Amino acid sequence: MKRIFLSVAMVSVTFAFAQKKEISAAVKAIDAGDTATANAQVTAAEAAMGGNLYLLEPSLQEQYYYAKGLSLLKAGKTAEGASYLAKIDDLGKNKIFTGRDSSKNRVYYVGKASADASGIQGLKEESYSPSLNSKLGASLNPIIERTYKAALEEHNGKKYSSAAVKFKEAYDLLKAVGQDNKQLMYYSALSYALADDKPEAIKGYSYLIDSGYTGVETTYTAKNKKTGTVDTLDRTTWDLYKKMGATGDYTDFKTETSKSIEQELYETKAALLVDADRAEEAVAFIQKGLAKFPKNSKLADLQGTAYYKSGKMDQFLATLKTQLAQNPNDANNWYNLGVLQSKDPATMNDAIAAFKKAVELKPNFAQAYQNLTFITMGDDAKAIDDYNAARKAGKTAEANKIIEARRARLAAALPYAEKWYQADPESIDAVSLLKGLYLSNKNQAKHEEFEAKEKAMKAAGK
Repeated sequence: MKRIFLSVAMVSVTFAFAQKKEISAAVKAIDAGDTATANAQVTAAEAAMGGNLYLLEPSLQEQYYYAKGLSLLKAGKTAEGASYLAKIDDLGKNKIFTGRDSSKNRVYYVGKASADASGIQGLKEESYSPSLNSKLGASLNPIIERTYKAALEEHNGKKYSSAAVKFKEAYDLLKAVGQDNKQLMYYSALSYALADDKPEAIKGYSYLIDSGYTGVETTYTAKNKKTGTVDTLDRTTWDLYKKMGATGDYTDFKTETSKSIEQELYETKAALLVDADRAEEAVAFIQKGLAKFPKNSKLADLQGTAYYKSGKMDQFLATLKTQLAQNPNDANNWYNLGVLQSKDPATMNDAIAAFKKAVELKPNFAQAYQNLTFITMGDDAKAIDDYNAARKAGKTAEANKIIEARRARLAAALPYAEKWYQADPESIDAVSLLKGLYLSNKNQAKHEEFEAKEKAMKAAGK
């Protein structure tokens, strides 16, 4: 018997033909309401593809998303089904990069990012116009309305996690019928942030920023002559009636353009990255944001925190100094500067000056008073060790000198400790320290008063 050999290209064609039959059969089945058959055909196509959807030409990709998405919707998996249907819109809005891979298979990558990721050189750009999304309107409109209403109810009820999911569903469903309403995606990202779901919130804000969303929208309104109501119209209808003038059904044509929220998007994503301890990502993203919005004070503040959390202390110090030059009345930045300067003995006096500036601007700044107290006290444990060592060595004069210097430091620290306690009377650390300072300064009455406070706070579990 004569043997038949198939080339790699022929095998590829065979696979593509099989997938085309299965996907086409799935579309016919889902349109006929036969979900079981549609699912079986989609599953068979997926098994043959092995996840390599880029091997299908755009029309087959569209049919696959259509059948898969509607099957999931009919199975009650709205979020997953909506995400598949939304990809139909992506086929029309992105360039299709086509060519052949190393195995001579024809490939179709949607969007430049996926094409670049493939590593295939010499791909050609093509365009594709989806046709199936026009069939989705009638079946999806009731679901869209229901999903959006549920999202609003969940959000108003402060059930932010479920609201975020519903807003994303509504966005994907609208996108499937050709309406890319990114305001819904913004509501989703915001809801995730309010739910403290940082990974999903970051993902949502990243999508909005990368897509160029600014929130700027123009609303077109006109007064209906018959009803007297002010109606919101689409741009084409508004232009048409305006051109008709007195013969048309509308008057008082107005437009209103909303403000950009682009800076807010950058600020929120940066804050989420910092709070999620993704400091390295935050540093890189904030640099990008400040290049775009160099005068944004929130991003500048977050940059300092990101530098600090990522261990970039030199950059953190430089950022603090820059911010204080621009706004010398920021008590928190003076405090942070003092903290950094206090770590180096050579800049200890600068640290004291920074902490004093912080409490001058914010008189109840407990942490600043706390740091001033301990800096003024110095290394008390070392002083006691030095005193004991000198005394044991018979160096009485040196020991007396050490203990007198210690008493002077403790006396100088007392006013700062008292201010610390006044700013934070619930701090057991402040109470315990004051108990000892009053004893060192020979104020027996105060020592006993704070000893009693300490006992009461410990008994209360503070």
